[in-house]
Amino acid sequence: MAGCKRVFQISGIKIVTQKKKVIHGILKLGGKYVGGSAYQQNGTHLIVFSGFLKSEKFLAACAAGKWVLTPQYVFDSVKRGSWLPEEPYEVAMSHSSPAAYNPVRRWREKVASGSLPGAFHDWKVLLIVADPLRRVMFKRLLKAGKAKVYLPPPPPHVTITHVMAKPLTSDLQGHIAPCYPVTHLIQHLFGGHCVDLCSTLEEEDKQPTEAAEAVIDLCELEKELKKYIIKREEQPRLMFPEFLSYHDPYSLNSKTSATADFNNLGSMIENDLFSEALDSIRDTLFPGLLPPAVYLVSLLEHALQGKASAVFLRNLQQVLQSLLLNNPSWLFPNTVKKYFAQLLQCPQCKRGLWPFIETIISYCMSSEATCHPLPGPALPSLLRLHSDLLALVLKFFQGELHSITAGDSGLLKGAGVSQLPASGYLLYETFWTVWEHSTPLSRAVKQLVKLLVQVSLWEMEVEDETEREARQELRLGEMLLDMLSVVVEFWCQQHLKLNRNLVEKGLKDLAEHVAVCTSSQDVSPAVLVELVARMPSSRLRLVTADAVFRNLCCRNGLNVGDEPLTLKKMVSSYLPALERLVEGFRRDNRGACPATEPVSHSWTSPEKYSGSVPHRCLSPPPLLSPYT
Repeated sequence: MAGCKRVFQISGIKIVTQKKKVIHGILKLGGKYVGGSAYQQNGTHLIVFSGFLKSEKFLAACAAGKWVLTPQYVFDSVKRGSWLPEEPYEVAMSHSSPAAYNPVRRWREKVASGSLPGAFHDWKVLLIVADPLRRVMFKRLLKAGKAKVYLPPPPPHVTITHVMAKPLTSDLQGHIAPCYPVTHLIQHLFGGHCVDLCSTLEEEDKQPTEAAEAVIDLCELEKELKKYIIKREEQPRLMFPEFLSYHDPYSLNSKTSATADFNNLGSMIENDLFSEALDSIRDTLFPGLLPPAVYLVSLLEHALQGKASAVFLRNLQQVLQSLLLNNPSWLFPNTVKKYFAQLLQCPQCKRGLWPFIETIISYCMSSEATCHPLPGPALPSLLRLHSDLLALVLKFFQGELHSITAGDSGLLKGAGVSQLPASGYLLYETFWTVWEHSTPLSRAVKQLVKLLVQVSLWEMEVEDETEREARQELRLGEMLLDMLSVVVEFWCQQHLKLNRNLVEKGLKDLAEHVAVCTSSQDVSPAVLVELVARMPSSRLRLVTADAVFRNLCCRNGLNVGDEPLTLKKMVSSYLPALERLVEGFRRDNRGACPATEPVSHSWTSPEKYSGSVPHRCLSPPPLLSPYT
């Protein structure tokens, strides 16, 4: 074992402080700890409190010939500073005479010498267990001892040597092979030393009905208690807008908050136990409780390096989402803002949220314009992780916008939450400086518009339909469009009551900037129409459509005033410009149309606009563009 890394499991240690001490010692000496109640095949050592247990991990470790040791092995090794020889600490079946016959040592020595690969070698077992959970447990136990396990019906070419049944009924006695109860596994492993364990298993089989009735009674009592508590303590809980009708009996602002021990996270991460550290954090996700951000930053850095498994990436995404849902920004405004400002940035560069957003978009578009070199080529799992991180940022911004709306409507007064000034929000800090707060067209907002246009073109530029669908599944354009709408609504909420004219001018300037960006990038008609139509913010959608039409009229030699958008303005300016666009499009691409009888335009006066356009040329293309 000197050259192999020790992988430990623990069984039978009920005292929490002692178990933590054992785990800390394992990690301190460079070992790996694997939690959970199921036996793990890659384990090398099992630490047990007593010499004889009825747990799956103990039985499987004995059948596999693994080291089964007392906690003192870890404690003494820590005192020495290195791992000690295991033999003196091996568990004994008898406390009175440790040197007596020890089946645990016997199986370990047989496996170590190579005489047997496992205690159940050459067994071909037909496993018939009614309870699915226990069936899986016995299957792991048999496989640990190198038995081959089959479920009914067995393959016809296999010669079954043992039939294991729980419960054991009379109709199984005449089966294709000798039939045994599951306690036979214990008898095979330990012989006469298993009387207590076998009797325990038999008692569990004899009284299933009483146990089930007791569980049912407790479930009914639990339901009644929950109903009573909810009825007496029901309070509205402010969650995200889609959960505003949700009611929670627990107040997030209560003085008694949940506590958790994060002392072992640092040592776990130092020893590359990233999955175990993430599981420890996931078990402590309670409202008002935030694990140290430095540990989550380390886990995020590990994920972004491309070395994490798909399961780890999924669990990390769930943890980040749960943190945001359990700690909404409008109930803990200052604390949550500082926490996520530290978390939502590049773990390596630490330059803030906006460079992190730019890096996410660049990486998903396979661009080299990232804050630092990232692993390539981009794996689908990493692309999904970056997309999920962008969705988390959007969710946080939506929460801050909801905080402004809820504060204005008085929803936060009942929760006892004071509203922050605009400069106290992460959204404001990301998109505006002190000198830019009076306009929505800040430097960061201009960059957001530029990214939005680039992503919209990127999603549609490939001809391969499968590749196009794969790009669209990342939802980058949709999320950036939602983010732009949130930014605009946030700015409008801050200034609308004080200066409506400032808001109208700012929206007009922003819409003109969007129109200019789409024009300079030669956005196709399909992309342009979809871009404007999908804007969630109605006021942004209206001013942007107006700006696009004004740009269209100017390019077609029509003068359009600055008056608000009205039906008269559309009829007298926009529709004639659209018709001229159609004429030019047909003439350039298909040649002159054959002459037919003229068509009168009922929507315009002859003095302002007249002309003859063939019937066939009047049908506009399905999508329009002011830039063709």
